[in-house]
Amino acid sequence: MTALTYRAGAQRSRGRQKAGGRGTPATYFIALLFISVSLAPVLYIVLGGFRTNAQITTNPAGLPGPWEIGNYVDVLSSSIFWRQLGNSAIAGFATTIGVVVLGLMVSFVLARYRFRGRGAMYALFAAGLMFPITVAITPLYLLIKDLGLTNSLAGVILPQIAFALPTTVIILVPFLRAIPDELEEAASIDGASRLGFFFRMIVPLSLPGVVTTGILAFIGSWNSYILPLFILNDEGSYTLPLGVQAFASQYSVDTAKVLAFTSLSMIPALIFFTIFQRRIVGGLTGAVKG
Repeated sequence: MTALTYRAGAQRSRGRQKAGGRGTPATYFIALLFISVSLAPVLYIVLGGFRTNAQITTNPAGLPGPWEIGNYVDVLSSSIFWRQLGNSAIAGFATTIGVVVLGLMVSFVLARYRFRGRGAMYALFAAGLMFPITVAITPLYLLIKDLGLTNSLAGVILPQIAFALPTTVIILVPFLRAIPDELEEAASIDGASRLGFFFRMIVPLSLPGVVTTGILAFIGSWNSYILPLFILNDEGSYTLPLGVQAFASQYSVDTAKVLAFTSLSMIPALIFFTIFQRRIVGGLTGAVKG
């Protein structure tokens, strides 16, 4: 009787595991529906760049026929596109480096040191999540103007670093708190200073969180629109989101070319996110567990 009961319990357990590992048809249908809704606008923009204005006017939802690559060739041969692409890359990488370096140092102090006001400082960073950049854009513009950073990428990069730090600190602090104190004590016995412990142990162990925050900072900078709109005035210093808006205004009657410019502007961010999406999920999961 005991053996039969054990086998029955084991079979029920395996059944629950299989059931938990597979979704129902309704689950797959809802997932595919959400995927279709998300991908349809992207596919429409990309395919629209391979069409002519006449095709778009005659059949807005149709496929290219014949395929027209001239729109993409014209955009890729334009120097302004590559200049704006370079501006977005500079702003994105500089923002990412600043966010990762400053965020990791701040998180290390908040997670590993005990001092008066530590909780208030952490709460201050957490409160920063509730204030989007659009709320502070007017005083921020006045500050950037007083500093003489208008119409420069530095005037975009510095605020982006500041507004990305709260998310970075919230993600990294649990990673650093999860590192055992015994590890720091062992490193101290071996003669490692606090700075040496930081570079030799903290940085490698917190790498999943660092990668996650870096990716989020880069994508946020790449897609930023409202801040460059206020800070940048010269078309030569535009980032790609502003470039798309300016290009659409200049070629408002050439819909196909506007779609080609838009698709080329968003493809780098899509590729970047697709490559590192697993690291984003893994980093956020580790932060929750920590």
